[in-house]
Amino acid sequence: MALTQEQKKHFKSIGHHLKPVLIVAENGITEGVLSELERALHDHELIKVKINLTERDDRQAVVAELCETSGSELAQVIGKVALLYRKNPKPNKNLSNISRFLQA
Repeated sequence: MALTQEQKKHFKSIGHHLKPVLIVAENGITEGVLSELERALHDHELIKVKINLTERDDRQAVVAELCETSGSELAQVIGKVALLYRKNPKPNKNLSNISRFLQA
């Protein structure tokens, strides 16, 4: 399910105020990174991921692999930060960035 332009715009406005919850460093995508990504997407639905790699092509490959392995959608990439979204069928209203933004 690809995100529509309206959804991306909405997620970007929410994501602007978020801090990265996951950092991918020189070691790349490890089991620890994948498990933390899974937990973060399950809890928050919309998360920022910082990719600390110098080469743009490497960062794009990491973002693509993260999206593919987690089943998430890419909402935005700015420099070394990616905004990922995956809908949770039963979101926790206190943890979900989408629900918390709607309540504010």
